[in-house]
Amino acid sequence: MSDNKNKASSCPVCKGESSVKYTPFCSQRCADVDLSRWLGGGYRIPTSERPIGPADDDEIM
Repeated sequence: MSDNKNKASSCPVCKGESSVKYTPFCSQRCADVDLSRWLGGGYRIPTSERPIGPADDDEIM
């Protein structure tokens, strides 16, 4: 078995070397960029379903 803890990994945002303090990111900035992508809907799985929301309310009236 290999020990992956000793292996350096790259930051998923900027591909720089990740920091132990901000794992898996290299800095607070990259962690914040990733959080912003999550909150803004940047990480979505494509689907053929219609979104549910305020636009659907207009169709009922």
